[in-house]
Amino acid sequence: MKIISYNVNGVRAAMAKGLTEWLKNANPDVLCLQEIKALESQIEKTAFEDLGYKYQYWHSAEKKGYSGVAILSKIKPNHVEVGSGIGYMDIEGRILRADFDTVSVMSLYLPSGTNIERLDFKFTFMDDFQNYINQLKVSHPNLVICGDYNICHQAIDIHDPIRNANVSGFLPVEREWLDNFIKSGFIDSFRHFNKEPHNYSWWSYRANARNNNKGWRIDYNLVAQHLENRLQRALILPEAKHSDHCPILVEIED
Repeated sequence: MKIISYNVNGVRAAMAKGLTEWLKNANPDVLCLQEIKALESQIEKTAFEDLGYKYQYWHSAEKKGYSGVAILSKIKPNHVEVGSGIGYMDIEGRILRADFDTVSVMSLYLPSGTNIERLDFKFTFMDDFQNYINQLKVSHPNLVICGDYNICHQAIDIHDPIRNANVSGFLPVEREWLDNFIKSGFIDSFRHFNKEPHNYSWWSYRANARNNNKGWRIDYNLVAQHLENRLQRALILPEAKHSDHCPILVEIED
């Protein structure tokens, strides 16, 4: 199963920049989207259907033009869970899960800490999400949690770890949380195959950051630890330029 996760920073804007043409060539079995910034009724779903994504699940935020996640699949899921059952998470459209025969794929959009209020919100979300996953793993052990975590794990994952040491997304408390989350039973699939620096998934629109590769790796496909022997490959796909993020790929043997 080929899975791609992509924070599109507005699915309609990304489609206007050639998202569907790119997707035709990338051809994942399952596509997880974050930050769709649209209601389902506003999306040209037939463009995805024409590429074989018959099974589409959209979880929009209540606030228009904000947040939201989706899962598009060529394979029919056995079950789809919209949201987490945790109210404050679900009104912002941040968690969506599709259960297949051998894996459960989640599209996650973890909040950013753009100011003090949202940073507190992010910390609460992080703690509640860890507890939610701890419980979910009991009934759904084959989890693949794809998405934008809005956290760089280690210094290798950010272009300037010294100057960004006190910036949300690279705060010690955030990094510690992500480290503990991974150690709670997951594999960072990209780092499983690639230990090299200068591999990023997000770049600021300012100061020509993308062309200079001054980025952050904040998007992850985290795979349940016991699926390690089924991992085939994991890649970052920076050639796709429909967003300030780029897609990330993981392949798992069925």
